[in-house]
Amino acid sequence: MMVLDVLTSGPTAAAISQTIDTIAEFLVYATDVLVEKDSFKELATYMERIEPVLKELRKGKISDSEAFNRAIETMNKEIKGAKQLALECRNKSKVYLLFSCRSIIKSLENHTKKLSTALSLLPLALSGLSSGVIEEIEKLCDHMQTAGFKAAVAEEEILEKIESGIRGNNVDRSYANDLLILIAEAVGIKNEKSTIKMELQEFKNEIENARDRKELAEAMQMDQIIALLQRADAASSPRERELKYFAKRQSLGSRFLEPLQSFYCPITQDVMVDPVETSSGQTFERIAIEKWFAEGNRLCPLTLIPLDTSILRPNKTLKQSIEEWKDRNTMIKIATVKEKIQSGNDDDMLDGLRTLQDLCIQRDQHREWVILENYIPILIQILDSRNRDIRNHALVVLGMLAKDNEEAKERIATVDNAIESIVHSLGRRPEERKLAVALLLELSEYDSAREHIGKVQGCILLLVTMSSGDDNQAARDATMLLDNLSYSDQNVIQMAKANYFKHLLQRLSSGPDDVKMIMATNLAEMELTDHNKESLFDGGVLIPLLHMFSHNDLQVKIVAIKALRNLSSSKKNGQEMIRQGAARRLLNLLFHRSIQTSCLWEDVAAIVVQLAASTISQDAQRPVLLLESDDDVFNLFSLVSVSQPGVQQNIIQTFYALCQSPFSASYIRTKLKECSAVPELVRLFENERLKLRASAVKLFSCLVESCDEAIIRGNVDQNCINNLLQILKYSSDEEEKLSAMGIICYLPENHQITQWLLDAGTLPIIKSYVQDGKDRDLQKDKFVENAIGALRRFTVPTNLEWQKSVAETGIITILVQLLENGTTLTKQHVAQSLTQFSKSSVSLSKPVAKRKGLWCFSAPADIGCIVHGGICSVKSSFCLLEANAVGPLTRTLGESDPGVCEASLDALLTLIEDERLQSGSKVLAEANAIPLIIRFLGSPSPRLQEKSLDALERIFRLLEFKQMYGGLAQMSLVDLTQRGDGNVRSMSARILAHLNVLHDQSSYF
Repeated sequence: MMVLDVLTSGPTAAAISQTIDTIAEFLVYATDVLVEKDSFKELATYMERIEPVLKELRKGKISDSEAFNRAIETMNKEIKGAKQLALECRNKSKVYLLFSCRSIIKSLENHTKKLSTALSLLPLALSGLSSGVIEEIEKLCDHMQTAGFKAAVAEEEILEKIESGIRGNNVDRSYANDLLILIAEAVGIKNEKSTIKMELQEFKNEIENARDRKELAEAMQMDQIIALLQRADAASSPRERELKYFAKRQSLGSRFLEPLQSFYCPITQDVMVDPVETSSGQTFERIAIEKWFAEGNRLCPLTLIPLDTSILRPNKTLKQSIEEWKDRNTMIKIATVKEKIQSGNDDDMLDGLRTLQDLCIQRDQHREWVILENYIPILIQILDSRNRDIRNHALVVLGMLAKDNEEAKERIATVDNAIESIVHSLGRRPEERKLAVALLLELSEYDSAREHIGKVQGCILLLVTMSSGDDNQAARDATMLLDNLSYSDQNVIQMAKANYFKHLLQRLSSGPDDVKMIMATNLAEMELTDHNKESLFDGGVLIPLLHMFSHNDLQVKIVAIKALRNLSSSKKNGQEMIRQGAARRLLNLLFHRSIQTSCLWEDVAAIVVQLAASTISQDAQRPVLLLESDDDVFNLFSLVSVSQPGVQQNIIQTFYALCQSPFSASYIRTKLKECSAVPELVRLFENERLKLRASAVKLFSCLVESCDEAIIRGNVDQNCINNLLQILKYSSDEEEKLSAMGIICYLPENHQITQWLLDAGTLPIIKSYVQDGKDRDLQKDKFVENAIGALRRFTVPTNLEWQKSVAETGIITILVQLLENGTTLTKQHVAQSLTQFSKSSVSLSKPVAKRKGLWCFSAPADIGCIVHGGICSVKSSFCLLEANAVGPLTRTLGESDPGVCEASLDALLTLIEDERLQSGSKVLAEANAIPLIIRFLGSPSPRLQEKSLDALERIFRLLEFKQMYGGLAQMSLVDLTQRGDGNVRSMSARILAHLNVLHDQSSYF
């Protein structure tokens, strides 16, 4: 007889439970990894599919427990390994993880395949699982076995550049700087020196940790990477590089070294650049030996030994020695040529400057050494030379030093009168002007220098003059420099005085194509104030830019559209573009998909966004509509499903802006619902492009409140709810989170949706947002409004379990506090929730226990709630009295907003329902609520009038309160019997009858 092991009672059950727990831990860690997010997500998806299988197996019986145990043990081991990998990918240096991405990918692939193998070894046929489930598991195993994980393209590109740099061993500063920019972008850190330096230090720490763990091969590989990256500016401070340079240079002396004989190529007799070793063991210049082979020679030029022409090995050691020899002599040359440049002899100065210029051309490293040798003040000083060749060479060298080098720009800008001397060259001969404006353009990328340039007297006028000159390159540089300087209102005033904008418009309208391009480029890039943008529009800039749309040259179109993108950010200009028909041309470009490049497509869509934004606040006397017909709406939204992410995002943002416009909001919302926008937006909630996802969430928040419940039920499922909760937990976009909470607030109060929200963990999130909103600002106020609005669905009296779940969070106390300090809408939402809670209080109040035995020896009896008669508490019966809510609710009756007053009155009136009339009325009287209720008789809100009449009709049934407050209400009631509508009139008369003012048979009834 076969013995069956019951897993639920043996050690195997514990192993399965442990595996399930480890999967849960992995799923948590995998969401926060810093690299290879897609690959971890893929493995997490597989584990999510395995988890329910294990849970089912834990319930059943397995005959082959030994095989089963081995499989479970293997699965446990692999999942633990994956969990540890995910943990490391959360905590280690981002840069270290980037350079380890290939090994991470390999580990993920190994864990997946081994996990698949273990899963396939489980004796599933004897597990009691259905054949359909077993078939699905077999498919899952196949998918996992064939899963191929790959590093991201950006990561591979960086690794290839690293490997190329290490192989070549000739990486300069600019190469290392570019590499660090790519690394910063790939790992998601700011491209700032301090941030990058900190990340590099963490990277070094990880290398030391690897060394401590005896992972020497990995540490050596990472050391090579560090050596390469150390050449970047961000890797060390200017002071650190200066100390390192002078320590090396001072150890060299001042004598040049002759090259060793081994440095010369036996064929060319020149010092080698790329030495390679042949199969004979001899070394030659690569180009020379390859030419030797190409000419048909197969013997070694030196030994005449036959050679294998396919073998040429780089002689890295010799190459490094040659480079060190060259660097040594170059350092000495840079140091000694300074004497010539400072000699005062024109010929010597020119010779020294040419030498310096040649060295700067050769290598980026040489330019850094020139900077460290403090040549910049010397070069600035000789800009005052009478010899224009000397001045020109000085400007050339300064331009090369400043190119892409923030440190050099800063050094130049801080030399006394440096900017003034360079500006002075703008007024000299054409060649010198050209060099000076190019140097100033480079310096203008440095904030302090840019500010200084604009302040130099006469500079703006000289640049405006140059921008209209015949030398296209100088004119372009001058125009671009004016663009950089236009950040300052003072500079723009000077440009206007120099008639620059008039000149710009003239050249844009009538100049040759290349000049139009320069001017349009300037318009595209200038940082103009709204006033200046509007002045350009008033001057007629729109017409020539629109003419450029029809140009055959794609680049002309691109520049024209970029210029319009810049100018249309002014709301006045945006409205004018719509009036003058520019919007129609842009929309047609999108609708007909006649745009040749994705960049241009995105720019056009971005302009449309700005035009939509311009309609939000406009003159009611001259309103404009961006989308004039149903076809416009449908055609534009249809592009969301067929265009690239940048365009999708812009189109969605366009509709979001139009949903804020008072003249189009209602129409746009209606048409979006008709064109099935809801399913498309919900689909984008899962999009990995965070800005696109955020735009979709924000637009959907505009539609959800007025959407038919059937549309919502057809598109909002449990997955959608989970996505919204993930956004609330992890999004860094505050507006996106606000919109997500707004969606939850306005989703239909459907039982299924509410249960999904509860299961997904919405309540703790709501409470956290409400608590965070105590420090008042507009954004937090809106969050609290939406959060409390969302909370109402969980407080309906028809579902006590939901109410208990809310009460258990302790949020009722916070709700009461918000009655004192929340916004108007928050107070209204709070009062509505408290009303719903209070409706359940009477059934949840526990009866007071009867006293037993001799009263004199028993404990004092519990005093029940004076309204509900039993034992009440905030968490168990949601009692308004226990929550100290009566006072705050009464105070909100004095608010000016009728919605708040009505909601608070509803809450208070739950205290005087049915048999609670006597005790509840006493509570209201003690809180001074009854006079405020009487005041509502004169409210312009019919609903408040009716509710106050209903309350008073009940309260005045009691003699005590009729005598106390009847006189206060009498005149208002008489007034309502004369001027109120039918229902109000009859209710008022009925109360007056209670007060013995009217007879029961009065005609008012």
